[in-house]
Amino acid sequence: MKRSIVFIPVFALGMFLVNSFAQKASRTEETISYATKAKSKNPGAANIILRSSDGGKTWQDISGTMPTAEQPVNFFVGGTNIYLHVNNAMYHSKSDLITPVWKKENVPELTNAHLVPPTSIAFSSSGIMAYNYNGQMYQKAPTTEAWHPVHTDFKKYSMRSIFETSDGTLLAGYDRYGLYRSVDKGKNWKKVHEDGLVTDITESGGVILATGNSGILRSVDNGEHWQVVISEGGVGIAVENINGGFAAIAYNTATGSRMVLISQDYGKTWQSIEKGLPPSSSISSIIQMGSYLVCGHPDGIFLSADMGKTWSRVHHGIKEGVFTIYAAGNALYAVAGNAGC
Repeated sequence: MKRSIVFIPVFALGMFLVNSFAQKASRTEETISYATKAKSKNPGAANIILRSSDGGKTWQDISGTMPTAEQPVNFFVGGTNIYLHVNNAMYHSKSDLITPVWKKENVPELTNAHLVPPTSIAFSSSGIMAYNYNGQMYQKAPTTEAWHPVHTDFKKYSMRSIFETSDGTLLAGYDRYGLYRSVDKGKNWKKVHEDGLVTDITESGGVILATGNSGILRSVDNGEHWQVVISEGGVGIAVENINGGFAAIAYNTATGSRMVLISQDYGKTWQSIEKGLPPSSSISSIIQMGSYLVCGHPDGIFLSADMGKTWSRVHHGIKEGVFTIYAAGNALYAVAGNAGC
C-alpha cells in the first residue's frame, strides 16, 4: 500500500501506544454529489482528477465531483478508501463508486492546506491515521468514525511519512531528521538512518524500500539497517510494489532527468524502463495495475503491457503540470499537480 506520495504515493497506522483517552465529538457529514457541483473548467494543472476502471487504458474526468475548486489538492489511497485534502478540509469516498461521493472528515489539527506538506493520511492493516508536519497523529476509530489523538508531540519537526511493516514495526520518515523505528507500538523510537530526507516507504516480500536524499534505500531486516541500492547522485522520488518486487523513480544528476526502474527480485537487481519515455525531470509516478504499468509523465499518462519495454500514451498531458497516478481497489486515479524538479 502507498503514498502518496504520490505520496504517491502505503503507511502505518494505529499501532501507536495511546496515552490519552478517546474523546467523543459530534460529527457532521457533508456529502457532495456530482449533480450538485459544477465541473472545473480550468485547463491548466489545477483541479483535474481522472479515473480509470480498465487498468489505465481509458480515463474519465471526475473533476466535477470535487467539493471545492480551490487548490492545492492532496490525494491519498489505501485499499478501497480515497481521501482528498483541499481548501484546508479532508474528504473521504470509496473507489468502488464510479462517481465519488465526498463526505467531510472532521480530522483534528489540519494544517494550512497551502503549506507543504499539509495533513496526510496513512493506511495499514491496523486502520487509518491522519498525521501532519508537526508530528501530531490521530487515528480513526472504526466503530464511531471519530478521530482520536494517538501521538501529539513526537518531539521532531517535519514528519513526512508513517509506515507500518507486516509485523507491526513502525517507521517514521522526516524532512531533515532521517528515519526512526519503533517496535513497541510507538512507545519508544530509535533512529535507524541518518539520511536527512525520507518521504516514501513500502514493503514487498519481506523487503522494505524508502526514498532518501541519496537515492533509494533498502532494508532486509525489517528496517533496522539500510543500504543505498539506487543512487545516481540524486534524490529518491517514489517507490511502489509490483509483482515480484518494486518499481522506483530517482533523479539522475548526470542527465538532469528522472530514472524509472523495476526490480522483479525484491530489489536485488534493477533494470531501467524509462528509455521508451520522453526524458523528463518531472516524471511523477509508476504504478502496476494487473498486467499493465502506468506512468505519470509531463507529456501525459503512459501505459506499458510488457513491463516497460515499450510505452504508449493513453492520455494527453496538462499545461505546466503532471499527473500523479494512484491505485485504489480496482480503480486508478490520475491527479494533476505542478510539474517540478
